[in-house]
Amino acid sequence: MPKRSFRVFIQAFLTAQQTILVGGQAIIEGVMMRVPGAYAIAVRNPKGEIITRRQEFTSLTEKIAIFKKPVLRGMIALFESMKMGIGTLNESAEIAYEEDSSAEMTLKDKILSFLGTMLALSIGLGLFFVTPLFVTGNLLNLSETAFTFNVVSGIIRIALFLAYLWGISLLDDVKRLFQYHGAEHKAVYTFEAGKTLDLDSARPFQTQHPRCGTSFIFIVLLSSIIMFAIIDSIVKLFAGEMTLQIRLLTHLPLIPLVAGVGYEILKLSSKYRHIGWVRALSAPGIWLQNITTREPDDDQLTVALESLKFAFGDDLEKYQGQSFVAEAID
Repeated sequence: MPKRSFRVFIQAFLTAQQTILVGGQAIIEGVMMRVPGAYAIAVRNPKGEIITRRQEFTSLTEKIAIFKKPVLRGMIALFESMKMGIGTLNESAEIAYEEDSSAEMTLKDKILSFLGTMLALSIGLGLFFVTPLFVTGNLLNLSETAFTFNVVSGIIRIALFLAYLWGISLLDDVKRLFQYHGAEHKAVYTFEAGKTLDLDSARPFQTQHPRCGTSFIFIVLLSSIIMFAIIDSIVKLFAGEMTLQIRLLTHLPLIPLVAGVGYEILKLSSKYRHIGWVRALSAPGIWLQNITTREPDDDQLTVALESLKFAFGDDLEKYQGQSFVAEAID
């Protein structure tokens, strides 16, 4: 690294903006926003009304000190984000489609919901994890060279991910979801800049954000190549040969660890994105958001802003007018 760039990096580290846990997610006809101590959703119902709901929430990283440690906090963040995301998606469906949310779920409904979630996760693991390993090892016969195997399987995994994103982006419902994703980013940008959370302040901001979940997934895909190559090299010393079964047994349990490392990389790249070489490393994740975000209309942007304001509640006054680097993954 050039000496000047290194000095700039150190100076940025010492004078970094204050951080705050703010982030969100596009949901059905709305946006979920997470802030310190709570998260909220804002969803438009078929009548065009914005329905808001808020839930107090304290992360395990705040309750148990060890979970604040680097990597571990990323693993916890991934688990909590998935749980929160699935729950708020279901809530948004109830509002957007005017389902009866007051009706208590029967045991059969809960079992079917659980099985549906497990099926979706299984399909995802099969497509993006098992398939690249099978193709690289069984069809291309590259099992015995740890680095080459993981580079090739990583490229296949990234290609499948890109094809998947492009394919679903053609669906009308997903296009609207991606517009709300763009609205969520604009709202977060507005808050980070210390501006008033209104349409005039939010419109000028771009829809791509360096801390987006899309960028996070791409970073995890890249970091997994190096990490799994190291893991395979170690395992091979003891196992003698690498088969699909051995790789599944060693790789699958370590996915949270890879995600935790990816989380730390994303935090650093977001925090120091004003430095040229950091911005260059972050560029692929930003480019991907040309697929996963769309320019929202004013109605969608209003929903995102309402979600963020409702999540903060009366606490918004404490933060208004200050600039931040938001920490949560979008």
